[in-house]
Formats: sequence, C-alpha cells, structure tokens
Amino acid sequence: MTASSTRPARVVVVGAGIAGLSAATAVRRERPDVEVLVLEATGRVGGKLRLAEVGGVAVDVGAESILNRRPEGVALARASGLGDRVVHPATTAARIWSRGRLHSMPRSILGVPVDLRSASGLLSAEGVARAELDAVLPATEIGEEDVSVGWLVEQRLGPEVVDRLVEPLLGGVYAGHARELSARAATPQLVALLARDRSLVRAAGEAVGEPSDVPLFAGLVGGVGQLPVAVAAGLDLRTTTTVRDLVRSPEGGWHVVTGPAVAPSLVAADAVVVAVPATPASRMLAGAVPAAALELAGIEYASMAVITLAFPADRFPAVEGSGFLVPPVDGRTVKAATYSFAKWQWVRDAADDLVVLRTSIGRHREERALQVPDEELVARSLADLREAVGLDVPPVDQHVQRWGGGLPQYAVGHLDRVRRIRSAVAEVRGLAVCGAAYDGLGIPACIASAERAARQVLDQLPTHPGTASLGSHGRMDP
Repeated sequence: MTASSTRPARVVVVGAGIAGLSAATAVRRERPDVEVLVLEATGRVGGKLRLAEVGGVAVDVGAESILNRRPEGVALARASGLGDRVVHPATTAARIWSRGRLHSMPRSILGVPVDLRSASGLLSAEGVARAELDAVLPATEIGEEDVSVGWLVEQRLGPEVVDRLVEPLLGGVYAGHARELSARAATPQLVALLARDRSLVRAAGEAVGEPSDVPLFAGLVGGVGQLPVAVAAGLDLRTTTTVRDLVRSPEGGWHVVTGPAVAPSLVAADAVVVAVPATPASRMLAGAVPAAALELAGIEYASMAVITLAFPADRFPAVEGSGFLVPPVDGRTVKAATYSFAKWQWVRDAADDLVVLRTSIGRHREERALQVPDEELVARSLADLREAVGLDVPPVDQHVQRWGGGLPQYAVGHLDRVRRIRSAVAEVRGLAVCGAAYDGLGIPACIASAERAARQVLDQLPTHPGTASLGSHGRMDP
C-alpha cells in the first residue's frame, strides 16, 4: 500500500547543537520557501553549550566563551537577539601551575614563546638552553606532510617547551596530547610560522606584533548557553527523536528513519544535513555513504568533566588573573581552573557574596580519571585548588557536568580524512555534514561548518516541490 502527498521542498537537520541549529537557520534565511525540520535525540538543544544553576546563578557548564576574532559567533548572537548581552572578559591572563607554583604565562603563539627569557622558571635552565638552539638549527622542512604539534615544536625548541607550554594550552582546547594532534588541523598558525623564519621564536615574535584592539574572546551576560536556545526559537524542532538511518526514497530524496526498529517512522526530506558527532554520524551514514562512515568511525573523542564550585567571597584567597592551566607532566588531576568571577564581571555581579569558579578534568584516553563518583571529582578538584592557591574552605554549592566523548581529536592526517569524508558525501545528492569533527572545535568554526553544509544542500534542492511516499515497511511522518 502506498500513498503520496505533494509538499514544499524540505531539509531535515539531524542534531540540535550549535552546528545543527546554525545550519537550519542558514537554510531558512536563504530559502524561506523551504521547510526546515531539526531532529534532536536528547531532550534539549545546545550540544556542548549548557547552563546550570550553581550558588543561585545560572552559569555555563560547557563552552563559556566565543572566539571574538572570527565573526560568525558574535554575529549569530546579535542576529538571535542577544546583541545587548555580548561582553568581553575582564581578564584573560591565565597562569601555569607547574613545578609546584604558579607562573605567569609567557607571551606566545600556542605555547611558542616570543621571548625565551620570559619562560625562565617555568622551563629549567637546561630547557631554556635547548630552546635557544632554535635560533641556529637548520630549517625544519615538512613540505606537504602533516606532523604532530608536539613533533614540530620539539624539533625546534625541545621537549620541555612542549611539555610545559604547548601541552597545557592544547589540553584546554582539545583535551588531547600535543604529540598526537595534527599541526595542520589543530595549530595551522604554527605551520605558517615555518614559512616566516627558520626560528619559531623569531617568527612568533614577528607574528604577534602590536597588541590588537579587538578582544580575543566574547561571552554573553547570563552565559553562552543562552545562544542555542535563542537560535532555536522559531525553528521547527523535535527533541527526543533519535535518527537511526538514512535511506534513499524512490523519488531521489531521503527517508530519515527514526523510532524503534520494530515500528520505524520515516520523515521525508529532499536534503539532509547531518550535524552530530562523528560516531553517531558514522552509524547513520553506514548504508548511504559507507566510505564516509568508515572515515568518521576513525575519529576518536576525548571525555572530560567540568566541575563548577561556589565559595563564600570573604573566605576565598586572593588570586591573580583568570585562572591557571596545568601541564600533564606534573601529574595533577585538574588540567585547568577558570576563575569565572574574575573573568566575567556578570558572574561576580550575579553571585553577590559568592565567588564561582570551575575546573576541568579529563584528557584523551584518560577516561579512568573520570570513572569515579561526582563527589570524588569535586574532592580531587578541591585538593588541587588547595595546593595551587591555598583554598581551604568547602564549597557552598557544586555542579559536575560530564561530557562523555565530548571533544573530537584532530589526529595527524585529520585534514586528509575530512577531505575524504566530504568527497564521499558530495557524491550523494542532497546530503551534507557539519560540526566540530571537521573544521574546528570553537563556536565560530562550527557555525562556519554549518553554513557551508547549508549552501551545499541548497545548491542541490529541487526547484519543484517534492513528493513523499508511504511504504508498507513503516509510517511516514509529515
């Protein structure tokens, strides 16, 4: 038994993280005549952007800032009605907790210092001496090859710069390891330095130049977690709807398969944007684009946890800057701490007589550190804070946010992998992929990835309304 109905062209977006919501918004903006439906497996929108109440204040427990020197993130916030809430950090002067004390962060490009003298103390005398060889070593040639960030920096500056400077910075962004992450994908700025000067230090000094008047980061009063909610407003959105498969329809469009295997529901679509992490995307595309699915399955993810704590302001020790990073070589549990009350004035104002801060725990393939109860993660955070800044007072409130498989790892060869994925997907009409697994983890990069996917499917949409078929194997949802 079959039935058919005429309908406007429809794009289904799978995933309501910031990438999926941005893709849906871009399609609707460019083609108001096209139906856009967003399907989300969980009960909420936002992906890794999320708010939770701690100490009576709603604060970010996922991403808490937007890279401001790319336009996409702040532009989306303004377009979504949040322009009057855009703010910039009061301070971004992070420190490094290493060798038992807090050190000022040397001015650097992704851990490559512009002045080696500023790293004295953080680096040993032997480490500084090795790094100084950068000025006289022959040029490091990599051609078109991809290498790890750690390998590249170690060739020029030695292992201590990798361990004490590069690792803590990359750990905060990727929860990964410098000697495994792709230099071309994760730190293209460092690769570009090789073309400026054979010395990375000299090249970094030239590239830094004069301080910019444009703040590096932005945030939102009330938290970045407001952004996906604002973007989702007005979109046709279904939560708690898991997509299990994508099947070609007889008309050349798609049947998006949701619901249990014994009673599947089929959502008709002329085009589909897959905006979920690599692992579920791989399962979803296994039948439609097996080559892309295989490549997606090879992208590994790191798990982490964000522990947010509130303390009485009058009992909190004096601290400097916006927080601190921790090199993994020191063997601490915490990999970073952010003084939210110092970084964001709105947090300090909202918390009144409390100070709110957060720590992060977890790196790639170190999930064992997270396999303890929430209370233990809090206790380990407090122990490290006690040793780092002398904090010796219990929190009045706490929140543990676990992000299992939260951060994709851009392993050596990642750019080639992404090219193969996109090449395979491009051979299938009416299909695109986007999200943090491809072109960058930050909010602006995810938005740019989403807008690229939206353009791709819009270019392939039929000019006439599609038709939906109902087959005996399942129910066709409108």
